[in-house]
Amino acid sequence: MKKDKFLKLEKPAISMMRRYIKKPIEIEALEWTGENNVEVLNFCDRCYIIAGKELKISTLEGPMNASVGDFIIKGIQEEFYACKPDVFRLTYDEVTN
Repeated sequence: MKKDKFLKLEKPAISMMRRYIKKPIEIEALEWTGENNVEVLNFCDRCYIIAGKELKISTLEGPMNASVGDFIIKGIQEEFYACKPDVFRLTYDEVTN
């Protein structure tokens, strides 16, 4: 008899999966253009720019690289992280007041 590598589980009658919606939380963010290095460094005290073209962020999960065009986000716990522009624009709307 051949033994399977994976344990086969029967699906439960009731799923534990639930749906969630993101809470509307206002954040601060800045797009790194590659030319606004001083502005980025004034905004993010955990950001480091190397040779004027490489941005590194010290995040809660460890070092993170950012690319020109990425948004640098200040989160609700005062943490910083990068977000790709397409994801940022799908997730956030600018507060105008």
